[in-house]
Order: sequence, then structure tokens, then C-alpha cells
Amino acid sequence: MNWSAIGAIYRFEMSRFFRTLTQSFISPVLSTSLYFVVFGTAIGSRIQEVEGVSYGAFIVPGLIMLSVVMLAISNASFGIYFPKFIGTIYELLSAPVNFIEIVVGYVGAAATKSLFVGVVILITASFFVELRIEHPLAMVAFLVLTCLSFSLLGFIVGIWASNFEQMSLIPQLVVTPLIFLGGTFYSISMLPPVWQTITLFNPVVYLISGFRWSFYGMADVPILASLAAIVGFTGLCLAVIWWIFRTGWRIRS
Repeated sequence: MNWSAIGAIYRFEMSRFFRTLTQSFISPVLSTSLYFVVFGTAIGSRIQEVEGVSYGAFIVPGLIMLSVVMLAISNASFGIYFPKFIGTIYELLSAPVNFIEIVVGYVGAAATKSLFVGVVILITASFFVELRIEHPLAMVAFLVLTCLSFSLLGFIVGIWASNFEQMSLIPQLVVTPLIFLGGTFYSISMLPPVWQTITLFNPVVYLISGFRWSFYGMADVPILASLAAIVGFTGLCLAVIWWIFRTGWRIRS
């Protein structure tokens, strides 16, 4: 393993993050505050508790997942797409660096950025509501796996995209609706039975449910199903990336 190459890619990607650290720090704080003001005031006044948890505290895991997922995809997709756009991807491919080191460098940086934002949102939320984390190890595991898996997905999106419009297509038209319909701001037990069954086909439900369980010990689906879903999704993304580099799809052409 060429750790020098991994470190170079990682530092280059992180340097872009640190150049805009103020924006990276202030933006999630403001967004989280607005969510609490809007949803906490408008909806929280009508829904006092969800299964014994105050509504403001209930939406915290969903807010963290919403921000982490979108940031992981955007950072990873831009990180690999921009070298394609300006043509420096060929210098990277011709260097004595294998695809594992490329993926570790880009995905590791994107996952680190999204993990940082997730921690910032968690700290910000603690000023608005009283939080408790019943299973801290599970919380860390779900957060890290989410950052990693969706950074891998963003990497795939960045390779697939032929322009900047395509790069934002998957996050805006596919991922965002799945997150909002995946129990971010509500429990699927509130839905009619038919819609509960339909919602279970949304893979994001398992992610948010497992992460919320790590906070409050409550879940819409079994915790093992949530863990299997996120591990399986990570494995699928790794398999797709392996196939991309093996065939050169969208990289060499």
C-alpha cells in the first residue's frame, strides 16, 4: 500500500475543505438552527412527543443523516469529477498508484469532511434539545459507515457524471426524496399500514432507524436489519467501484 500517495490525495482534498472552514462550519450550524426553528415550532407545537421522546430530540438523528449523506455525496463526487473535467485524471492513472489508493484517498477525505459536519450538527442540536445517546458505540458505527458508504456512492456519481448538471442529478432527484420520505422528521409507525409497508422499500429508512435507535433505543425496523442494510450498501458500492476501475468505464474514455 502506497501510503504516501494516499496521504497526498487526502491532504489535497482536505486542504480545499480547510480553505472554506468558516463556511463548512457556519453553514451546518445555521441549517440545523433553521430546522429546529421551523420544524420545532411549526410541527413540535402539535407533536409533543414521539414514543416518549420530545419531537425536537426525535428529529436530531434524521437531521444529522440528512446533512451527512448530502455532504458525503457532494464532496466525493466533486473530488473525482474535477480531475476528469480538467484532464488531470490521466496523470493520476499513469502514476504508480493503484485504484485502491485512489479510492482510499478521495473517499477518506470526503468521509472525514462529512463526519466533521455530523459532529458539528450534533453539538449544535445539544443547545436546542436535551439529547441522550443510549448506545454510543452503535452511534459512532452508524455515523462512520454512513459517511463511508455515501462517500463511495458520491465517488461513483462523480465518475458517472459527464457534466456538473449530471453530478447533482442523483443527489437532488433520488437521494434527497428518499431521505425526506425515510422517516427523517417522523416515525413510519405514524403512517397508515399500507404506507408503512411501502416505506419499508426505502433503503434510507433502515439507515435513519438504526441511527435513531443508537440515541433513544427506539427503531422502526429491527436493528440487525439496519446494520445489514448499511453494510450491504457499502459492499455494493465497493463492488461497483472495483468494476469501474477494472473496465475503465467513464475513466479512460
